[in-house]
Amino acid sequence: MAAMRADSALRLGGNLRLSVAGAESNVAIGLARLGHRVRWVGRVGADELGALVLRTLRAENIDTGHAVTDDTGRPTGLLLTEPRVGTLTRVSYYRSGSAGSAVSPSDVLPALTPGTRVVHLTGITPALGPSAAEAALAAATAAHEAGITVCLDVNHRSRLWTAERARTALRPLLAHTDLLVASEDELPLAQERPDASESEIVRGLLAEGVTEVVIKRGARGATSLTADETADRAARQVHAVDLVGAGDAFVAGYLSALLEGADLEARLHRAVTTAAFAVATRGDWEGLPTKDELGLFDQPDGTTIR
Repeated sequence: MAAMRADSALRLGGNLRLSVAGAESNVAIGLARLGHRVRWVGRVGADELGALVLRTLRAENIDTGHAVTDDTGRPTGLLLTEPRVGTLTRVSYYRSGSAGSAVSPSDVLPALTPGTRVVHLTGITPALGPSAAEAALAAATAAHEAGITVCLDVNHRSRLWTAERARTALRPLLAHTDLLVASEDELPLAQERPDASESEIVRGLLAEGVTEVVIKRGARGATSLTADETADRAARQVHAVDLVGAGDAFVAGYLSALLEGADLEARLHRAVTTAAFAVATRGDWEGLPTKDELGLFDQPDGTTIR
């Protein structure tokens, strides 16, 4: 979707900067910058904002060959972001009736070509409408049956739907999920008992067939758990200027290391590193690193690379 980013409260007017956004797009860009072959599948409107989305993705070396331009008059989705207090940002969505809400199984299934190793989905897609929910479930089902790793980031958006609706929609997806990513407050949405403890939720998910659960803990880092091992990693200490997109950057780093065969510790290390790039720069994805930039935070503060 398109994104308009304000430099002050929206009700006061002021400047807006046009870009693109979307959790899946952010992850796609993050992976492409780290040297992976990435395909983005979705719908955009037959409008200038849709053209901007596709142009931006192509400029980031992402395959948009299976993207659909909706010719029925549905517009490209839009979000507005505004800074409020410190690094707290308020987001307004305009996605009801958008082209993205009409993405269907017939749009996504042809993209699951031989050689695909990971399919990344988020809990945002099924929140957009019945067709989008069907597309997400179809993609997860087909990928899982084909032996493709399915990564699901819960990514709950309370302005799109309630926790109960999210929990109901996510349960069928979990049956086909290999890698589940959730923040601490999102993890309860992945099970039927709201009062269950974190350890109980994780044990239940692993028993149901999820092979790996990654819990994002914000400034305290992250934890990755499988049936055989657990790893923890502290967050990298950086000056935060914009927290939007940090979770997507984290996922991009984690999947990048997973694709390279790294162990849990190394996956978390890369994930917290890419997340640090996101919070230390403005924009959802603009500051994400290339592979040769991953070591920049290891340089002494004030270093100039000449």
